[in-house]
Amino acid sequence: QVQLVESGGGLVQVGGSLRLSCAVSGGTFSVYAMGWFRQAPGKERECVAAINRSGGRTYYSDSVKGRFTISRDNAKNTVYLQMNSLEPEDTAVYYCAAEPVSNIFSRPTTPQGYTHWGQGTQVTVSS
Repeated sequence: QVQLVESGGGLVQVGGSLRLSCAVSGGTFSVYAMGWFRQAPGKERECVAAINRSGGRTYYSDSVKGRFTISRDNAKNTVYLQMNSLEPEDTAVYYCAAEPVSNIFSRPTTPQGYTHWGQGTQVTVSS
C-alpha cells in the first residue's frame, strides 16, 4: 500500500519561507509523477506544482511561479516544495500526490490525475 506523509507546514510571516517534504513508501518512487496541491477553505483543490519521474520536467501554477520550487530525490523517495516570498493568499492545506506513469515526461496537473494522496499539512501565512 502506497503511503504519502507530508511535513514542514506551519505558521510563517509574509515574505517568509517554508519547505514542505513528502515521503513516499510502499511503492516504486521512481515510476511516480508527483504533484503538490493546495486547498483553502471554500475553494477547490488546485495544483501548484508537479514534477515528472526523473525530475527534469516541472509545472507551476501562475500564482506560485518564480516563488515555489518543486524537486525530488529518488534515492530518498521524497518530493519537496520550497516556498519563498510567501503571501497570505498561500494559506491553505497542502497535499502531495503520486501517480504511476509510463510516460517519463508526464506530470498531471489536476486532482483527477492522481491516485495516491497524503493527509495534508497546514500552511498559514500571517500578515
